[in-house]
Amino acid sequence: MSKQDSYLTIASPSEGLYKDKGSKFIGMAYPVKDLEEIKSRLQELAILHPKARHICYAYRLGFSPEDARSNDHGEPSGSAGKPILNTILSQQLHYVFIAVIRYFGGTLLGVPGLIHAYKEASLDALTQAEIIEYEPLVEEAIQFAYSELNEVMKICKKLPIRILNQKIDNLCTFNLSFTQRNATEVMKALEKISRH
Repeated sequence: MSKQDSYLTIASPSEGLYKDKGSKFIGMAYPVKDLEEIKSRLQELAILHPKARHICYAYRLGFSPEDARSNDHGEPSGSAGKPILNTILSQQLHYVFIAVIRYFGGTLLGVPGLIHAYKEASLDALTQAEIIEYEPLVEEAIQFAYSELNEVMKICKKLPIRILNQKIDNLCTFNLSFTQRNATEVMKALEKISRH
């Protein structure tokens, strides 16, 4: 996975809805970190919607085409997962998972109808979401002599660095956090004093 200084994602889970000919399509959008989180969301949805005919979904975790996947969950090939994925891609979102839960209303919609329904339900879920620019954080542990403490504190105040925790002794250990965007500058400033 390539590193990005920032990317667009959603702030919190959101829900959308689309109805057509008695069928109900519930769109659920989630910010996610990894596949484990996606699997647990799918299990959660299956428990919450035991009578749903289909739970189709798509996600995009990273920044390459291989980091995006979709699943039609029994709908005709390309009629459900792909439209959901295209919604994610068209909004240029990353680390997002969208599932659309379908309750069948008794009338077949045909492939064009399904494509439209899954697209609209996923789009409505994103319309309800707050889209944010997220800056990934880098965490780094550094060790240095007590005599260099003042120098480290100066660097931490000068640059946008957060001290997550610290152990001050003859040999000090700091766990630091900073944005990917500032990583090069921070590491350059710290490498003069730290012994990783």
